[in-house]
Amino acid sequence: MTPEAVLAFGRTAMETLITVSAPVLLVALAVGLAVSLFQAVTQINESTLSFLPKLLAVLGALAVSGPWMISVLVDWLRQVISSIPQAVG
Repeated sequence: MTPEAVLAFGRTAMETLITVSAPVLLVALAVGLAVSLFQAVTQINESTLSFLPKLLAVLGALAVSGPWMISVLVDWLRQVISSIPQAVG
């Protein structure tokens, strides 16, 4: 494998990772911001108040975007496995 091929493979892997993880991370960020704002306004400092809504939101985001995430990862893995003979030979 040439250094350019290794860099291209790494770049594709990172792009896939960011694409797949973005929906869940953005939901967690938005819910965390909303809960923090709520806690600041009401001056409630309860640690479970910030954890439970984020957990439920992330589980909901995984339920909604999970099939899409799996299909993207399976397509990427198929591409990687099919390119092994070209990389070795």
